[in-house]
Amino acid sequence: QVQLVESGGGLVQAGGSLRLSCAASGIIFSINGMGWYRQAPGKQREFLASITAGGSPNYADSVKGRFTISRDNAKKMVFLQMNSLKPEDTALYYCNVRASNGMRYADYWGQGTQVTVSS
Repeated sequence: QVQLVESGGGLVQAGGSLRLSCAASGIIFSINGMGWYRQAPGKQREFLASITAGGSPNYADSVKGRFTISRDNAKKMVFLQMNSLKPEDTALYYCNVRASNGMRYADYWGQGTQVTVSS
């Protein structure tokens, strides 16, 4: 079983920054893609950014130029640096990891960390 724990959320004023972290633990043979999503109240979960095992990032248009995804393969962690935050960025942020336990790959989700941006 793979567990993901996010941290780094909080309350910030518009224009401010936050850095989210997500640590993977458990029976992990290898990790493929890692990513971040968010879900605001009453809305569907939204893709934000992903990064391949080789370090190639991909971003949603809504966060391109403001958010930066990175990963530390040795520590099995993924990060999301969020700058120039806006009130509409307020949501529960989830990390997603595609990992193998040595038998098959599966997608895993964290429990989420709340980000609130005040105007």
